[in-house]
Amino acid sequence: MQLSKTEEELMNHLWKLEKAFMKDLLKAYPEPKPANTTVATLLKRMTDKGFVTYTKFGNSRQYYPLVNKKDYFAKHVNGLIKNFFNNSSSQFASFFTKETDLSKSELEALRSIIDNEIKNK
Repeated sequence: MQLSKTEEELMNHLWKLEKAFMKDLLKAYPEPKPANTTVATLLKRMTDKGFVTYTKFGNSRQYYPLVNKKDYFAKHVNGLIKNFFNNSSSQFASFFTKETDLSKSELEALRSIIDNEIKNK
C-alpha cells in the first residue's frame, strides 16, 4: 500500500511530531494551511490504509504513525528498483550517479558509504 503525495506530506509531519492532535498537525504546515476538513479526510484515509491510528481523549484524537519512516521509504525505493531497473541495484546506482547532479565530493562520500557497507558484509 502506498501514500499519495498529500498523505506523504501529512505523514512527514506526523513522523516528526511522533504523536499529534489535529491542531498540532495543522500548525506544522506552512502557509497557506490546508482546511481542517482536508487534514481530517487525509487522516481517515491513512487510518483506513493502516498507516496511522489514534487514541481518543474525550472528543479529541491523538494520532500516531503505525509505519516507521525508514521502513516506508526503503519499501518505496525497493519497489522503484524492482519496477524500473529490472530488480538490479547496480542499474539503479548507475542511473542515480549519472543522471543526478552529484558533485565530486558527494560521489566520494557515496563511495565511502559503499566501501563501509562492503567491509561490514
